[in-house]
Amino acid sequence: MSRIDDLIAEYCPDGVKHQTLGEIGEFIRGNGIQKRDFQDSGFGCIHYGQIYTYYGLFADHTKSFIDPNLAEKRKKAYKGDLVIATTSENEEDVCKACAWLGEEPIAISGDAYIFRHHQNPKYISYCFQSELFQSQKKKYIAGTKVLRVNGDAMAKIHVPVPPLPVQEEIVRILDSFSSLEAELEAELEAELEAELEARRKQYTHYRDELLKFERVLIASLGELCKISVGRKNGTAGEFGEYPYVNAGTSMSGFVNEWSEEGDCVTTPSRGQGGMGFVAYQASRFWCGPLCYVMRSKHSDVMIKYVYYYLCSHKADILGLVHEGGTPAINKSELAGLRILVPPFEEQQRIVSILDRFDKLTNDLSSGLPAEIEARHKQYEYYRDRLLSFDELAA
Repeated sequence: MSRIDDLIAEYCPDGVKHQTLGEIGEFIRGNGIQKRDFQDSGFGCIHYGQIYTYYGLFADHTKSFIDPNLAEKRKKAYKGDLVIATTSENEEDVCKACAWLGEEPIAISGDAYIFRHHQNPKYISYCFQSELFQSQKKKYIAGTKVLRVNGDAMAKIHVPVPPLPVQEEIVRILDSFSSLEAELEAELEAELEAELEARRKQYTHYRDELLKFERVLIASLGELCKISVGRKNGTAGEFGEYPYVNAGTSMSGFVNEWSEEGDCVTTPSRGQGGMGFVAYQASRFWCGPLCYVMRSKHSDVMIKYVYYYLCSHKADILGLVHEGGTPAINKSELAGLRILVPPFEEQQRIVSILDRFDKLTNDLSSGLPAEIEARHKQYEYYRDRLLSFDELAA
């Protein structure tokens, strides 16, 4: 027999009592912490949105802090408590839980609950992941666009509550399994990334060869495209429907409104670290004030072709950068950049080839081995098996 079988035979041979969360603990609603309250140091805190964007199943340190004076009036989680996000835009993240294992108390925002109990905190956190919990949660979700579950509803959810030695052994097994899964995933991703890097180099060479021409039209970027600059949006943050594109090589956040339709090209107009970067925007977004937007003026000029051409000639763009103070590119000089323009049919052929190559080499998630997904499903299967017990007869 395994260690877990021995413990079950010793402590609960007739089955395990299933209890509601309200019977084994209490739910305390968080309050009054907003992102503008965050500071670099002070009293540790968790904002509900961070539970599904930053934290895992357990944590012993916080990403954010607030003023200790503000923290005095806020609800606090103590070591062993669960912190639960009870609001989300998708069903999966509602009721995502993180066990707080830090020695010091932390403040908890609104739209999150604290679950205080006397069980193994990691065990309860694993229970919140289980199929048993998830299937019960669904019937208590309220709302359409924004989904919520309140403390009274969570208190009605049943979980198996074996004796603490059994809980501890289950946690040990699941911790080991999670660690092995993470190591395997990291190893496989590293191997895949090395392979993709070789493909990216091959892609870059192939792209540059495709974009070499002997006799084609030469035109300025300004002749081919309308070039405009974005404007500021003071509401950009971690959440929103549309990307906020500004200086740099990645999104600068999200907003709930858009300023630009898709099918255009962007490049930073000024700033540190992103000059020369070119991106194709396929869908609606907000363009910030440190970014140029380029749209084709002509039906026989594909903006996606212009995008690939500019990617291939990043050095030409960098040659326009003025380094005095903040690096910047003048709009008139960008408009003067020379572009080789083959016939429309050739543009279509080049874009079709490079789109396929681009997806193959840059979309890491699409290339993740099936083995990782299989291991993850295997983990979920054994987790749910470990958290399933014959219920003790009443």
